Amino acid sequence: MQLEVIVDSPELFIGYDTEMDWLYVDWKGVHNQESSQVACEQMLTSLRAWPCHKILNDNSGITHTTMKLTAWSAWWLEEMRLTGLQYLAWVLPPSLLARQSVETIVHAIDAPRVGTFDDVASAYVWLQQQQPLVRSYQ
Repeated sequence: MQLEVIVDSPELFIGYDTEMDWLYVDWKGVHNQESSQVACEQMLTSLRAWPCHKILNDNSGITHTTMKLTAWSAWWLEEMRLTGLQYLAWVLPPSLLARQSVETIVHAIDAPRVGTFDDVASAYVWLQQQQPLVRSYQ
């Protein structure tokens, strides 16, 4: 991946993949509701600055999470969709509890289309195969 660095902190990395025209988001360490919201805000800001239709959301570096789907989460997802996000490849965290938390959230998402994966390579291939949706406005 050829990535232009957008955010690089101990808990989150966001880069723009120039070749694939998508964002790569790498979550690291422990995340709670507050840190997850901050990271999601950084994702939204990044998507607005680097418009694209796809995100590879890598949670393989998360060691523990307690995030839950909230009204704010629903607002954020809608903002991401309105900004142009159509596909989200979500690499699941290795911890069973963190994984269950993520899977509960993913099942509640209608749009964008979300695929879940055990590794970055599988997520990459799936995301690469997704074609941008053409919307007809009448």
